[in-house]
Amino acid sequence: MTEDPSPHLRRVPTRELSAADIEAARRVVWDAFPAGDEGFTEDDWEHGLGGVHFLLDVEGRLVAHASVVEREIHVDGRPFRTGYMEAVGVLPGLQGRGYGSRVVEPATACIREGFELGVLGTGRHSFYERLGWRTWRGPSFVRTRAGNERTPDEDGYILVLETPTSRGLDWTAPISCDWRDGDVW
Repeated sequence: MTEDPSPHLRRVPTRELSAADIEAARRVVWDAFPAGDEGFTEDDWEHGLGGVHFLLDVEGRLVAHASVVEREIHVDGRPFRTGYMEAVGVLPGLQGRGYGSRVVEPATACIREGFELGVLGTGRHSFYERLGWRTWRGPSFVRTRAGNERTPDEDGYILVLETPTSRGLDWTAPISCDWRDGDVW
């Protein structure tokens, strides 16, 4: 029996991922963003766990991955229960075939349906903008025990998705994330 050549999307909470799925998803994102200045790190991988994963299989092989984890993001001091998109990647050599869209579109829908706000960090704005994501224009911060600390290197790289419960945001207001190891945004 041969595998179905059409892409198959799976939506799986982290706690239900098999060891094989975890290894395959790690491979996808590590291969998509190899070590270097913009390379994927162990902290990046850890940030993508604890939520729901969108896995795209083609002919029985995982080719694309995205995850949505819950974080608390503040806009102008107001906390929002946020779906934060993490660990988005497509295997090299298969990029540009729509596989990234096949995991990001349902991840975006998940955020719209289940969270007050969506946030992600990227330098690839046009890919997400066509799905309703917009670049945050206000200053960015991370919340620490000592108070809010500026993250000016993140300004212009944070994309936000309004949901039905967050319409009317001031896109120039300060935005802050909770502290975490590695890249805070």
